[in-house]
Amino acid sequence: MTYTCFNVETKNKVAHIQLKRPEAFNTMTRAFWNELPEIVGAINDEGAARAIVISSTGKHFSAGMDLSVFTDGQGAAGESTRKVETGRVRSNLRLEVHRLQKTFGCLDEARMPVLMAVQGGCVGGAVDMSTCADMRYATRDAFFVIQEINLAMTADVGTFPRLCHLLPQGMVRELAYSGRRLPAQRALELGFVNELFDSQEQMLAHVMKLAQEIAAKSPLAVHGSKVMINYARDHSIADGLDYIATWQAGMYNPTADMMESFKAKAEKREPQYDDLLPLRKAM
Repeated sequence: MTYTCFNVETKNKVAHIQLKRPEAFNTMTRAFWNELPEIVGAINDEGAARAIVISSTGKHFSAGMDLSVFTDGQGAAGESTRKVETGRVRSNLRLEVHRLQKTFGCLDEARMPVLMAVQGGCVGGAVDMSTCADMRYATRDAFFVIQEINLAMTADVGTFPRLCHLLPQGMVRELAYSGRRLPAQRALELGFVNELFDSQEQMLAHVMKLAQEIAAKSPLAVHGSKVMINYARDHSIADGLDYIATWQAGMYNPTADMMESFKAKAEKREPQYDDLLPLRKAM
């Protein structure tokens, strides 16, 4: 399928989603917000891919929200120019923000890990997007900016709820209040990115290799690990311990994947695991 903002390819159990509008610094047009959840939703539902890699093209990963989203007259914001009761307009605007949040939330909720490769600028909405990835990698010239404050806005698509789990709060506040750039080296030191690379080619080669390693593991075990990590992030230690006990009680049979792992070790070969089952869509 052809998309306006993305190239999509699945190879060797790894789905590669690539932003493809370098001439416009990969800004997030209305098509972007519609296409990304459709793409990720299809990958998640099919269950054939075991890892998702998100990369970009051109000098910058993404310059964030395209201003046309605010000025094209569509969506809740467009209602402000019409004679419509204010409460109804604001109610719709709230739901519109929720819709935008879900565009990136699908990465956090996907059954498979999401690896993001960032070159150059990762600005505004792209920071929101990056916080939803399981792992982030960057070129040495990359930088991250909570751009909304420079536009007299408060970031609202997911930056603050997630970034406070990924960076020290003092640093989050500094970036949020000042609109300063967070250079890649500092992001590495703070643990926001996993590793830096001299070129985009080196970075993507590393990320794809890691994605292949993940894809070789039991997809059921990887899925369970992602569920547990996300749950632990959002709950207390006691809640996390209780939930993993319940999860294991439901999953541990032992599974066919575990038996295949033991058999492969005994036979000195690489294990071969079945894909996750596709998700059924509501009728």
